[in-house]
Amino acid sequence: MNTRIPVLLLATLLLGCAAEKRPMPEPMLTPLNNIEPEPVNNPGSLFEAGQSDFLFDDNRANKVGDIVMVSVTEVTTGKHKADTTATKENTNTYSITAMPKTGVYGTLGKVVPGVTNVGVPGVGTGSASDLKSTGETKQESNLTATVATRVIRMLPGKVMQVEGARQIRINDETQILVVRGLVRQRDINANNTVPSTALAEARIEVYGQGSLSDKQRAGWFSRMLDNVWPF
Repeated sequence: MNTRIPVLLLATLLLGCAAEKRPMPEPMLTPLNNIEPEPVNNPGSLFEAGQSDFLFDDNRANKVGDIVMVSVTEVTTGKHKADTTATKENTNTYSITAMPKTGVYGTLGKVVPGVTNVGVPGVGTGSASDLKSTGETKQESNLTATVATRVIRMLPGKVMQVEGARQIRINDETQILVVRGLVRQRDINANNTVPSTALAEARIEVYGQGSLSDKQRAGWFSRMLDNVWPF
């Protein structure tokens, strides 16, 4: 019976070291209202009245429900370094050079010939402090992708609110890229593409789940030990 307790404790520790599997979060996109297609009046001609003329028409998005291709190119580099040096020294000395011929000092002057005034020992204090600290942080990120977004809202000034998501699954790893932001119609290229740097209030999220993500996350018992371990 006693031999089972260490085995159970060891099994508990091993389970705590295992990575915790979290459910895959689904991207929360704004639902698009049902838009009825425009009626088409085709009297039998090769060219329909409701058909767009791609030779002369502007194919860029201009209304709710249209698709806009967002070219995501985000490169960020940040570096911060701080050095601090502080030195302080303080020295104080207190002394009395002579005492009157009273008490023990007066007696000493009578015993030792030629001693008229007897000095007392000096009192000195000193302190010193030295502080040196160095800190440095560095972060780099690079993201390149293309996401098809849709116009969900038209704002004044020919500004459109767009959002879209892209899910990629390779082997046992799933990556989801979500793009949201505001774009001006004039910033959209002729091929209906806009760079992510032209998005206002841009929100670009990348997350995933799979074997790689599980390996990068510590187990729940390991995280608990990190929170309570004093050293």
